[in-house]
Amino acid sequence: MKKSVRRAVIAGNWKMNMTPSEAKAAVEETARLTNGMSGCDVVLCVPFVDLPAAIEAAAGTHVKIGAQNVHFAEKGAFTGEVSAKMLAEVGAEYVIVGHSERRQYFGETDETVNLRTKAALAAGFKVILCLGEVLEQRKAGITSEIVSMQTKLDLAGVSAEEMANVIIAYEPVWAIGTGLTATPDQAEEVCALIRRTLASLYGDTVAEATTIQYGGSMNDANAAELLSKENVDGGLIGGASLVPAKFTKIVEAAQA
Repeated sequence: MKKSVRRAVIAGNWKMNMTPSEAKAAVEETARLTNGMSGCDVVLCVPFVDLPAAIEAAAGTHVKIGAQNVHFAEKGAFTGEVSAKMLAEVGAEYVIVGHSERRQYFGETDETVNLRTKAALAAGFKVILCLGEVLEQRKAGITSEIVSMQTKLDLAGVSAEEMANVIIAYEPVWAIGTGLTATPDQAEEVCALIRRTLASLYGDTVAEATTIQYGGSMNDANAAELLSKENVDGGLIGGASLVPAKFTKIVEAAQA
């Protein structure tokens, strides 16, 4: 992390876990355990049905609440989707866009990720934009080409000013929910690549100010080593975020 120029962010992605009552208890416990840890922003991105309970539980604390997806249309015949306006009225502040599971299971493309990103930014959200290569692409030696292309396509039409509200989460797809983790050097290499790509799009000032998380099975055991790298500015945490004690260990690691 390079805290002199950018803010570290530890964000939990609960995926399809936690009922509203469970969410309330988990947010309250997370807020209690991480109280006073001001060295990074703490965010929990929860299922849509949990948002009211989570937002109520986080009120008056340092914990921020986000959603896991947003549609690009304001309203319409999009059964099962939720608009940015809906999320804003509920009180969410962050939204995850382009998670690998959305791309893999629900047909998300770089085009739709771009549209969702722009809709979320227009509504005033902070966007956690996910991108990363699959195992076959890494084995083929084209990680740099894939990640650079995704960065450019997913941010097409996003202004330099809007980048102040964009967090990029590098998530090697082969390390999502598999127990596999990129080595700290691998994570640093790709996060640095993303920063260079941002510099080519927006200039060095924007690139240096943009928070880039690592999002591939970061947990309480490996967080400190991953976060020691200059271009790894936090984490998008899956399974470990469901256990407040484990999530707190990761937040602690981001205090250095």
